[in-house]
Amino acid sequence: MFLHACPCGYYGDVSHSCSCTPQQIKKYLSKISGPLLDRIDMHVEVFPVKYKELENDSITKNSLEIKKDVNFAKEIQAERYRKESIVFNSQLKPSQIRKYCKLGAEEKRLMEEAFHKLGLSARAYNRIIKLSRTIADLAGSEHIETEHLAEAIQYRNLDRKFWNL
Repeated sequence: MFLHACPCGYYGDVSHSCSCTPQQIKKYLSKISGPLLDRIDMHVEVFPVKYKELENDSITKNSLEIKKDVNFAKEIQAERYRKESIVFNSQLKPSQIRKYCKLGAEEKRLMEEAFHKLGLSARAYNRIIKLSRTIADLAGSEHIETEHLAEAIQYRNLDRKFWNL
């Protein structure tokens, strides 16, 4: 799902200026409800690519390498959930989250801070935990580490950035 933050599409864009009034932006953003945003796992802000970036050869992974990583993570999940009625982390129910996505003390502190600071709902909390489990799987980590959780939390910033005007 792709969302602009205003009618002209440039609100928050560092390379273009937005021509919308604050009232237009607020009205536009009010069409997307908080409960709908809560059902979207990842909110990623994407800016237009500059020509020089297209010419840059510093791509770290190609599509085949990424596919290999994803398939590896899928295998980890299939093995982990072989006795469950699910296949992927995204399908975890709250009781399964507690079983398969245990957080250490430092990760619990980070999650609590994010929960309060970002005003997260219970649904957003669970989505972040499941996403951090997937990030850990992609990294080949048995446990959810602080870096996995922090990455998952950063994917929840747009609902707070644009929808809390």
